[in-house]
Amino acid sequence: MRMTHAFIPTRKEAPSDEEVMSHIYMQRGGYIRWIASGVYSFLPLGYRVIRKIEQIIREEMDNAGCQEVLLPTVLPGSLWKESGRWDHYGKELLRFTDRKGTEYCLGPTHEEAIVSIVRDEIKSYRDLPLNLYQIQGKFRDELRPRAGLMRGREFLMKDAYSFDVSSESAKETYEAMRNAYQKIFKRCGLSFSIVLADSGAIGGSLSHEFHVLAQSGEDTLVSCSECHYAANVETAEIDNTESTENVTCSPEDLRKETVVSKPSENSLSKHIKTLLYHADDELIAVLIRGDHDVNDVALKDILNVASLSVAQPSVLKKTMELSLDDVGPIGLEIPMVADRALRDAHGMIAGANESNQQYCGISIDRDITTIRTWGNIRCAAHGDRCGHCKQGTFSTTRGIEVGHTFFLGTKYSQPMKCQFLNEEGKSAPVVMGCYGIGITRIAAAAIEQNHDEHGICWPLPIAPYQVALLSLQPNDDEVKATADRIYQDLEARGIEILYDDRKERPGVKFKDADLIGIPIRITVGRRTLDNGQVEFKHRTDKESCLIAQSDIITFVERSLETLRNNS
Repeated sequence: MRMTHAFIPTRKEAPSDEEVMSHIYMQRGGYIRWIASGVYSFLPLGYRVIRKIEQIIREEMDNAGCQEVLLPTVLPGSLWKESGRWDHYGKELLRFTDRKGTEYCLGPTHEEAIVSIVRDEIKSYRDLPLNLYQIQGKFRDELRPRAGLMRGREFLMKDAYSFDVSSESAKETYEAMRNAYQKIFKRCGLSFSIVLADSGAIGGSLSHEFHVLAQSGEDTLVSCSECHYAANVETAEIDNTESTENVTCSPEDLRKETVVSKPSENSLSKHIKTLLYHADDELIAVLIRGDHDVNDVALKDILNVASLSVAQPSVLKKTMELSLDDVGPIGLEIPMVADRALRDAHGMIAGANESNQQYCGISIDRDITTIRTWGNIRCAAHGDRCGHCKQGTFSTTRGIEVGHTFFLGTKYSQPMKCQFLNEEGKSAPVVMGCYGIGITRIAAAAIEQNHDEHGICWPLPIAPYQVALLSLQPNDDEVKATADRIYQDLEARGIEILYDDRKERPGVKFKDADLIGIPIRITVGRRTLDNGQVEFKHRTDKESCLIAQSDIITFVERSLETLRNNS
């Protein structure tokens, strides 16, 4: 593709409201354009990346025995009511009615839709196993879309659904899909990690997340130093057998003091954080050590509620006339849930439910008698003892979730009556799994993992083009003829090439080439051409090298083969 014929509207300035590099570089590089909050259009460069990711996914899904389908974006509310999710999915489900008053939603996921098809077609165990997938747009009404494609409202996703006769065969399918996912992310040229995860609104008894490792990732992951256990901090097993280290105290040590300063990082373990939540329609207090963070996923599971949200400071001020820093558990007349790390803790400090006052010398079992529930409700952290092997300790990394697999069991087939006749002639519900990959998210995550201060550094398998060819003096007949010949020879060999034949200054061409991020760059200029050479550079290399003009085609082919083998 010649850039004089291409639609690649690059920009010098970064979006003023964005900080993540994937969004900045995709906007500046002419890959995407914002159209509404959390909704983007893909321009030709961006769509080439998406199509390459799709192709890799299709090949591995087909190799795993899956068959591709395409389901509707608009789904009837009646299906979601069958599964029980219509009232429990949350506000991310965009609901609406047609002119006849029939309820619909924009599909954020398609379990109900696929089950409605399969239940009408399968009759016997001979019709199973079955594994169907689609690549389609999804819509989730995110409250605060952010970070470009990382947390959008509309996105492209591959979702697959498996149907088996038993839990044993369903788990074999689950493992086969996990293996297919590993092949997909390896083929995309990404460094990734697989961790145990929470099943969330999808449900099921087992799930794994696939994370592209990047410091900008939203999720924190932990891995054990001894047993290779890895999990999202929301689901990681923590060994809480060791009690909190605090000195014991007598009843006389409980005293009220004026707060003189905020606690230091080193003293946070001596403090009790008291956080207020709305659990469905009930206001509750959550007690956790000052150096720990509440795990909302675990808290919601323990409380067994449909909705859970942090009480806003304005609500606290209105109902209790207190600021968040003043709230404490002693004398607080609302239900309390406490983290197990506070068991048997003594000599603790907490707010006194009075402005600028705190209690010191608190003994949990002596002074706080209204705790309704104890549980592991904190997130795992660096240095925690692994609860899986109880030997190693956790280290942490940051990740961007790009894939998620779920072992669903009969969560959807049972209520939606998706059944088959087994070998004994008895009716039984099919056993399901579902498997999602965020295609647009992969594109963004690849940039978060592969960029520098100048722009994108695409992995070869998903780069929009393999080679960027720059003609520095397009008005020079010999330079133009040489660049044209290289362009034609590379294209004839099936190499994808973006030829910058624009009448722009060399500096503009170099900056755009780095910004767009194509893996290999060839530069044809008057200075090197006088010596029968052209300039060659890998996008990730600091320096370029000079190659004889007669050797450049062979050199490019060998370099591409090396990149393929290393990806």
